[in-house]
Amino acid sequence: MNDPQNKELTDGSLLAAVDLGSNSFHLIIARIEHGEIRPMQALSEKVQLAAGLEDRQLSAEAIERGLACLRRFAQMLGSVAPERLRVVGTNALRRARNRREFTDPAHRILGAPVEVIYGREEARLVYLGVAHTLSDDERSRLVVDIGGGSTEFAIGQRFEPQRMESLQVGCVTYSRQCFADGKLSKRSYNDAYERACVEVSHIRREFRSKHWAEAVGSSGTLQAIEGILGEQQWSDGPITRKGLQRMRRALLRFQRFDDIDLGGLSAARRSVIAAGLAITEAIFDVLEIESMRSSRGALREGVIYDLVGRLEHEDVRDRSIRALMQRHHVDEGIAEQLATSARRLFAAVRDAWKLPERDGELLEQAALTHEIGKAISHKHFHRHGAYLLRHSDLPGFSQQDQEDLATLVAGQQGKPQPELLADASDEAGVERLQRLVALLRLAVAFKYVDDRVALPDLDMKAKNRTLELTLPEDWLARHPLTKQELAQQKEALRKLDLRLQYT
Repeated sequence: MNDPQNKELTDGSLLAAVDLGSNSFHLIIARIEHGEIRPMQALSEKVQLAAGLEDRQLSAEAIERGLACLRRFAQMLGSVAPERLRVVGTNALRRARNRREFTDPAHRILGAPVEVIYGREEARLVYLGVAHTLSDDERSRLVVDIGGGSTEFAIGQRFEPQRMESLQVGCVTYSRQCFADGKLSKRSYNDAYERACVEVSHIRREFRSKHWAEAVGSSGTLQAIEGILGEQQWSDGPITRKGLQRMRRALLRFQRFDDIDLGGLSAARRSVIAAGLAITEAIFDVLEIESMRSSRGALREGVIYDLVGRLEHEDVRDRSIRALMQRHHVDEGIAEQLATSARRLFAAVRDAWKLPERDGELLEQAALTHEIGKAISHKHFHRHGAYLLRHSDLPGFSQQDQEDLATLVAGQQGKPQPELLADASDEAGVERLQRLVALLRLAVAFKYVDDRVALPDLDMKAKNRTLELTLPEDWLARHPLTKQELAQQKEALRKLDLRLQYT
């Protein structure tokens, strides 16, 4: 499924990542030099996407702010191949029901799809970005990233996160909810602090200080707090509990965000620093943190390192699929057989249907997990499997990836229902999923041949909405079950607006 020519990473290769955060958008461009990743360009802009989120709808103004930023980013990305650029969206886009009004034009601007990732996947990538900036030792560490709409937590050792969590605690959303009209008061600060304490208490048992040896902060908020503490000489380096207390007392002398004048604080952070400080104090108190240093590593760096893994065939998604198969006691022989069939079918039609390589990977992953629902019940196992794929934590997968996998597994048998393709973004997305579902269904049709080989020596061609399948002479007569399956698939594919012909 991989194309080495397109994916080979040599010295001088350029990679890029764009982090569409709830507060700020970040761009990083890196180059491979002597096997190492060297950052070449970095750019950040405060967009505050979360500030334009009302009733889970992004405002037109917030969408345009974000797209305008991406148009500027695009000017720097001209030398980066699209397959070597990853764009990830976080909390604001996770929550927005109308996110495609932003992600579709963003795809056109950047030339790469926007991967909206779940909170725990965000925590994994943040940890990866931080771990590559720290000493490679065996000490366990807690990594915290306070964002505009959510805060991510991860505990791990070296480059492997072991526990990950994401909470709906963010400095942009808390600024709007707790500090009305940009006014500062002890009461509003305590409101933000207490809200954050309640949320963080939900993960206290697994993330308190006895589970790690050092705490590391990743985000503009924690870096800004560390910078202020140093500038004011309230700390001799890291963020400390006493330093936070002194900063709170100084901050609450001001009555409005616009009045805040603290050495080390940029004008761009005035509107979120009070909420950010309240959240930080809550995290320190609930998780029993005494000291935390900040790291320049963050989500965007984690995305770069994860991209390198994908391009060098060390894809965490492969591990996630294998773990899911083991967890749900999948018959690996049948799964591998179906995956082999799916690969062959995809290869036969890929050029005619202009399907990208990622679709082939999704088809293979769906084939490997097509029976996971049998761990719940053999009846309607395809629906149970779809539910598991949609709602499981799958490191490496975006929200859309999981939705697509769920659609393929749900569509593998039975009569395709109109709601099957409800998650498709547009007409092109519907057509793409129709074709992938059809290929999986055909692979399933050849599942029970006598000798359990993958596929006979067949020939398949695709022409627009028609699939032509040519089998060896008398093969169907010797395999009546498969003949019956193909007849049923012929009827089912009509529901997907596809025509199947076979001889």
